[in-house]
Amino acid sequence: MTVATGITADVLRIDPPSEAARITASIRDQVFNRLRRKGAVVGVSGGIDSSVVAFLCSRALGSDRVQILFTPEAESSFDSLQLGRMVSEKLKTPAAVEEITPILQGARCYQRRDDAVRLVVPEYGVGYKCKIVLPGILDESPYALFSVVVLSPDGQSMKVRLTPIAYSGIVAASNFKQRTRKMVEYYYADLLQYAVAGTPNRLEFELGFFVKNGDGAADLKPIAHLYKSQVYQLADYLGVPNEIQKRPPTTDTYSLGQSQEEFYFTLPLEKMDLCLYGRDHDIPAFDLTRATGLTTGQVERVYASIDAKRKVAQYLHAAPIGIEQVD
Repeated sequence: MTVATGITADVLRIDPPSEAARITASIRDQVFNRLRRKGAVVGVSGGIDSSVVAFLCSRALGSDRVQILFTPEAESSFDSLQLGRMVSEKLKTPAAVEEITPILQGARCYQRRDDAVRLVVPEYGVGYKCKIVLPGILDESPYALFSVVVLSPDGQSMKVRLTPIAYSGIVAASNFKQRTRKMVEYYYADLLQYAVAGTPNRLEFELGFFVKNGDGAADLKPIAHLYKSQVYQLADYLGVPNEIQKRPPTTDTYSLGQSQEEFYFTLPLEKMDLCLYGRDHDIPAFDLTRATGLTTGQVERVYASIDAKRKVAQYLHAAPIGIEQVD
């Protein structure tokens, strides 16, 4: 019998003090010299990524040159704002709460989303909640198709396969949330002559887990080179509140609670990290089995999913296309 002797989880270990120093030096150079701005705006969601970016920017620029923004809306988790406030209070940075529900209502975000849900769940209405999910990547289903999970006011839950038009309608409407938040961030950036600091980690950046011209828009992205587990290592070193470090990653987009795993990555993030590292470094699937606890066939399925997501991400990363180059 052949025994796997490939990489271990230690391959993603970093030296947090030196990495933090490298990132903060880069932030200072990017903001003050390359972008010629006075500070940074950071939208903080109460999650690990935005919290780490806020801590890094505060170290790099000084707490008085970081503007933290909270942009809750009607369907946001109560925990998000509470945890976000812990960051601004610990860093002693200026912070502002901008309730974006009226903007979303004006754009008919919720109405458009609900109309799309009703294409597959006709009774969906007032008092209902929903989220969309993918099957786990380790399921044997040959196709990863989205479903909507609906909770009725009387507590009845159902899961229904989405049609392409229903799925597109739900996502297109929900994307108003990320784009509205970014609009508010750039208001503050213009007001203060600051740069907008983006918060995606490497999983999100490489695999397209962001909204184009929404949370994908930023002037600098300090942690886009870091795998999720490396962000957690930095968080521990920087002193990000434990409540945030222990919080499961969430999209905080739909009215029902939703993890990033069930919405997009379809695999626990620590395993996804290792699989993305393996794909990035052309490591055979067999050599990841010990580190991930997956079979060779399962790793190959994850690799195929990574390849597919990268293709989708090409559009998300693409800059506007002109007819000819204009310098």
